[in-house]
Amino acid sequence: MFYRRKFYVVKNEFVEIFNAHFNETNLPNQLKHGARLIGRWIVPKDEATTEVFAIWEYDSYEEYQAIEANVRNDQEHLKRINNWYEDHGGRDFVLKQYVLEVRNEELKSTLS
Repeated sequence: MFYRRKFYVVKNEFVEIFNAHFNETNLPNQLKHGARLIGRWIVPKDEATTEVFAIWEYDSYEEYQAIEANVRNDQEHLKRINNWYEDHGGRDFVLKQYVLEVRNEELKSTLS
């Protein structure tokens, strides 16, 4: 199995918008292409920001790569993503103003 954690630090005033975008746009597309969501959580980071993260499961790293390629090549999905960014001031604006950090990390088990 291959597990990954997608991690964001988001300004508090944008968390509700960000979560709606995940539920309405990103999650359906990931599931459509075969990704499996273990769960998605938020943790207050400080007075101004919240950590948002999801844990995903795949049968292998190769499966993850194939699913991600399909997600990134889905033209209808890309249109929805671009429209969402434009509705909120553009990609650069959102990533500078509201989404302060993004990481995509492999999770490695400590169990034998």
